[in-house]
Amino acid sequence: MAARPDVKAMKVVVVGAGPAGVRAAQALVEAGLRPVVIDEGRKDGGQIYRRQPDGFSRSYETLYGTEAARAAALHSDFQAMRASIDYRPDTLVWNIEAKAVHVVSGTRYEEIAFDALIVCSGATDRLMPVPGWHFAGTFSLGGAQVALKSQGCAIGARTVMMGTGPLLYLVAAQYVKAGATVSAVLDTSTFAQRLRALPQLLAIPSTLRKGMALMRVLKKAGVRVHRGVTPVEIDGSPEHGVAGVRVTLADATTLEVPCDAVALGYHLRSETQLADLAGCDFDFDDATHTWLPRIDEDGRSSIAGVYLAGDGVRVRGADAAERAGRLAALAALSDAGIQREGAARLRAELGRFTRFAAGLRSAFPWPARFAAALPDETIVCRCEAITAGELRRVVREMGATEANRAKAFSRVGMGRCQGRFCAHAGAEVIAAEAHVPLEAVGRLRAQAPVKPLPMAIAPACHAERTLEHAGRCTQEFSE
Repeated sequence: MAARPDVKAMKVVVVGAGPAGVRAAQALVEAGLRPVVIDEGRKDGGQIYRRQPDGFSRSYETLYGTEAARAAALHSDFQAMRASIDYRPDTLVWNIEAKAVHVVSGTRYEEIAFDALIVCSGATDRLMPVPGWHFAGTFSLGGAQVALKSQGCAIGARTVMMGTGPLLYLVAAQYVKAGATVSAVLDTSTFAQRLRALPQLLAIPSTLRKGMALMRVLKKAGVRVHRGVTPVEIDGSPEHGVAGVRVTLADATTLEVPCDAVALGYHLRSETQLADLAGCDFDFDDATHTWLPRIDEDGRSSIAGVYLAGDGVRVRGADAAERAGRLAALAALSDAGIQREGAARLRAELGRFTRFAAGLRSAFPWPARFAAALPDETIVCRCEAITAGELRRVVREMGATEANRAKAFSRVGMGRCQGRFCAHAGAEVIAAEAHVPLEAVGRLRAQAPVKPLPMAIAPACHAERTLEHAGRCTQEFSE
């Protein structure tokens, strides 16, 4: 008779405390484990259910709108299992090696071993450059949302929301409900694209109804919504920041909207850097024009013991992330010989969300064509101030048709964001200039640390290790 697995001896690390991370941790706790939950945020909830600061007293309905009940349930469930997990808030996973993650909290460094790693890293805004987007007052849609949720303030007195995707309308509606002025919503997608995607969007009728409710909020507030626009320029100056936005409308006329802030975004992109550092294989996804980690239907990556869940691997929304997080945890338990029920039901439910996500991609497509039309002087990489013209030059003069080669010659993607906000558009510029398929350009390889670290980092335990490390550094410097 096979020996029963020692549940308590299994070391599981969950990265992220958003919808996927919380549900993964919950499944592990229910099986008798005490997982380590690492959260870059100050509190659980992730971006979508980000908690308000201490001392703020806004209601769940005010903060999360139609998602108030789900946010409250996630927060409540997390709080209920706090005593059963090793929760590490304000902690960054900056590198991953075989069976260990490297984390830093403040200036304290630690290496945490694992038998299984569940990465629920979430997603960030996907951005397409536009002339003038480097002026002060230009934010991502996610950044505009964080300002509202975490600081209780708008990014400007008169804000334009520009881009496409559900987040465009969600943030605009949230600003309206908060009493902020939204001068216009400028959507690059068309009504016809939305209509063609309707059969897939009907896979989740309740979510479709929520999207229609957001439109009603904007209409009631008198917010101008223009579809099928082509961004031309964000007007402004280095001294005074954003002054307005110019676009070409669907009827080929020009529209100018005065404003002092712009929120940009073209749906979301998966945060895949940690999966890359873990050594996971990636595949090019034609539907999204992105490279995504390879997973099976339960979230297993190509690396044994590494599981990926939520928007960090497939952008399907918060509801799907909750199910994917739990499913990945069940897969990790199953691989350890611990059988739990519910996987088949979760797979079936995720199938519906996958169809709905495909509908969203059709309704709100990534405007790849804009990259080829960017003027040479347009800044693509804001961290390093690399222009579209410079990227085109390294393609023509140096044959840099591969993303990492172009990075080496131009410094695109070498800045603080490590290519999070410029890599996709940069690859589109390279592909257009080189006349090659986007897949041939490849992807920027993730580098540790994935985000900037403090200079003064010491191990979290053993004072003698700190002294030994300091002594070794001093010796190496003197030599």
